[in-house]
Amino acid sequence: MAASKSHPRVSLTLLITTLVSLGLAAKPSSGCGSAPKLITSASTQTPLTLTVNNQKREFFVKLPDNYNNTHPHRLVLTLHALGGQASQVVAGTGGYLPYYGLAALATSTNATLATNTRTIFVAPNGLSNGWGNTNGTDVKFIAQVLAAVEADACVDQSLRFSTGFSFGSAMSYILACSIGGGIDGLRAVAALSGNPQISGTCPGSTASADDAVAYYGQHGTSDTVLPIAGSRSMRDRFLQLNGCDAAQKEATDPATGSGTHVKTVYRGCKPDKPVVWVTFDGPHTPTPKDKGQSDTWVPAETWAFFSQFT
Repeated sequence: MAASKSHPRVSLTLLITTLVSLGLAAKPSSGCGSAPKLITSASTQTPLTLTVNNQKREFFVKLPDNYNNTHPHRLVLTLHALGGQASQVVAGTGGYLPYYGLAALATSTNATLATNTRTIFVAPNGLSNGWGNTNGTDVKFIAQVLAAVEADACVDQSLRFSTGFSFGSAMSYILACSIGGGIDGLRAVAALSGNPQISGTCPGSTASADDAVAYYGQHGTSDTVLPIAGSRSMRDRFLQLNGCDAAQKEATDPATGSGTHVKTVYRGCKPDKPVVWVTFDGPHTPTPKDKGQSDTWVPAETWAFFSQFT
């Protein structure tokens, strides 16, 4: 027998009441309480489309296997590099791990962990295989993608994240600047080997407390495609905005030839606005590995940073 139309609303009301009683700052999207109509299992293979500035734009969406339309899910944007495509990020081809290796880590056999980390992954396609963001068109596109997904699926709008490599890193950084970390913004970004200029520029003196966003950055010390200085300036913006200890020095870079990585966790940052910085002995790559290791450490570091927020 079909459920009455009031049942989803009752369930959602009970859900919100429970979240508030637990002291959690969930912000359920309008898609909570109803079955998705736009997003299907095919949305990982066949892109969904939007028209932005008279141009057709594409994006893929992956709902978790344990998707529940009364549970607000975290949402992670995964942005490709220059010359790449969203389909490669989805499939794990072209040098990418699927969704940067995060989708596998978001799945857990532990019932409590799986409930707390249910995640919707979104892989948008840039124009001309990049994120030039001319006149803010890519920021507008991403904003419309978020609106479409959140109207169709149950998203916790207080748990939005973005990550990407190279051009995708630069775009994640610009999203953090443009959308900010306020109530309708991003909770955290993970910028992998980016540059602060190639996807537009962030506002300078107009930045406010709402622009503070939890920030993870990493870069190879021998990167000749996008030198590490650019990533350091990206990090420094959020060290200032997030109120971190300006006097703290980053850890010494790993020695050339060591094949290692070094992580700095900055002190004194605002609550829920941490800044983490990782340098590695290596070139321009999204999947650096420590010497003698067969797997990259990047997904684990990124997921640990994102999943600390609940």
